[in-house]
Amino acid sequence: MPAVPARGDKTGGRHALGREAESFVAGELERRGFTLVGRNVRVGRLEIDLIARRGSLIVVCEVRARRSDRFMAPAESLDRRKLERVRRAATIWLVSSKLRGVDVRLDVAAVVFDGPAPRLEYYEDAF
Repeated sequence: MPAVPARGDKTGGRHALGREAESFVAGELERRGFTLVGRNVRVGRLEIDLIARRGSLIVVCEVRARRSDRFMAPAESLDRRKLERVRRAATIWLVSSKLRGVDVRLDVAAVVFDGPAPRLEYYEDAF
């Protein structure tokens, strides 16, 4: 199981949890035949968690993580504002990358670290 910081960790536990979730999802995308194109890609002040490619398909993936889904599932933490920021970042990245003839899909990966292995809910074409 991935090493997830304890709840009281004052050294960026939330960020470490997010990084661990991103690594987990990146591995899952690779198992599904994708090649990782970028991770934590900065687009001005915006960021894209993961960008992956399989053939002519580009996937922009927003990763959400929680230690538990008892009070809120990770995907429920996405609001309209965040989705719009991801959409805008993806558009800017695609234009600057000058990719032609590709299909683009915006996905959401929700990871919960509440057991011996992380649980993943993956939503293709989520927004």
